Formats: sequence, structure tokens, C-alpha cells
Amino acid sequence: MYILIVGCGKAGSHLANSISRKGEDVVVIDNREEAFNNLSTEFTGFTLLGDATEFELLKEAKIDNADVVIATTTDDNVNSMIAQIAKDIFEVPKVLARTFAPRREKIYNQLGIDTICPTTLSVTEFEKAILD
Repeated sequence: MYILIVGCGKAGSHLANSISRKGEDVVVIDNREEAFNNLSTEFTGFTLLGDATEFELLKEAKIDNADVVIATTTDDNVNSMIAQIAKDIFEVPKVLARTFAPRREKIYNQLGIDTICPTTLSVTEFEKAILD
């Protein structure tokens, strides 16, 4: 499986390291070179420095071959844009975007983009811990 991850912060790098350990092909894009320091020394994928909303960089990342694109930046708008480009222009089969705003989850889902919302996940886990 070929997986493209945009954003190499805490979430993106942890995900990239985990997927790489499982033997999948991973490419990580970030616009901050120092972000790649978050990747483990065992990371076997590739990194690309630049703006993932630029088509040329996405083509260099071979987005047209990607089975999955995951947008994990800290900016909901960037994640949304990357997800829409991946889904609508490059027709990537599986697209996921991180969003910090629970109200945006429904909108993303209507656009055919699966979401991970740390806020919603945290609330759910806190409720379980309190009420169970």
C-alpha cells in the first residue's frame, strides 16, 4: 500500500513511523525541514520538503499512485484543501483529514472525506472514563 502523509508534526510523524514499521510505502510532506527530525531512525519512507497544496510537489510525491492520503497538519483549512485535491483532482481512493473542530466533521464527510477529530475522540474517552 502506498500512503502519503501531509504534516510531520507529532501526529503525522508518529503515524508515519508506525506505518513504516509495518512495511508499507510511506511518503511524508512537510513545509518545515526540522519537522522531519520527528521521524525515527528506523523510518524507511521518503520525505519531501514543501507546500503540499502545490500540484507540482504532489506530483513529485506520486499522489496519483497513492492508495491513501492523510492530512495531519495543525491547520484545518490546509487539511481540507489537501483532502479535496487528493479526492477530487487525483481521485485517491481513501482520503483522511484531521480536523480540530467537531462541527467541520459533518461537512468533510459530506464531501466524501473521512475525518479524525482529536477533540471528539478526547471527549468520548473522557466520558467513558467518567461514566463507565
